[in-house]
Parts: sequence; structure tokens; C-alpha cells
Amino acid sequence: MKVAVAYSGKQKQEWTQLTLSEDATVEDAIVESGILQRFPEINLKTQKVGVFGKLSKLDTKLSDGDRVEIYRKIIRVMDEDDDEDDDD
Repeated sequence: MKVAVAYSGKQKQEWTQLTLSEDATVEDAIVESGILQRFPEINLKTQKVGVFGKLSKLDTKLSDGDRVEIYRKIIRVMDEDDDEDDDD
């Protein structure tokens, strides 16, 4: 089956397509894509992953045409005039 793996790092984005066996998992796709070597900051123990925008576990079975996504933590930096109360 054909799947894709997508990751958006701070400086670079990657989209890799690959062919896997029919019983492949999210983790299999990530490992086989080689993305962990190209982006050493990826930590699958702490980062969330998903398929087409839906959070998934690493052992989730894939289907033909799926897009595996690796999400990085987004940090919100508040401006001086920014506050938690957006009602103003």
C-alpha cells in the first residue's frame, strides 16, 4: 500500500511517499520513511502523531493512501498587550 509521512520542522518541511506492507502501522511508516534520521529532534515518546489530522497511536494500522503526520509542540509567545482574557 502507498502512504505518506509529513513533518513540519522549524526550518524545513518534509513530505515523503512510500510503499509498505498491508499490515503496516503508523510507527512502521515513520521509521521506514527515514524521517527520524533527517530530523533528529523528533521524539516519538513525547510528540503526538496522527493520520489525516486525527490523533493516533504508533501501533495504529494504516490503509492505502493514508497520510501520517508528526506534530511538533507549538509554543505561544504572548505579546505585552496580550492576555488570557480575549473578551476586551
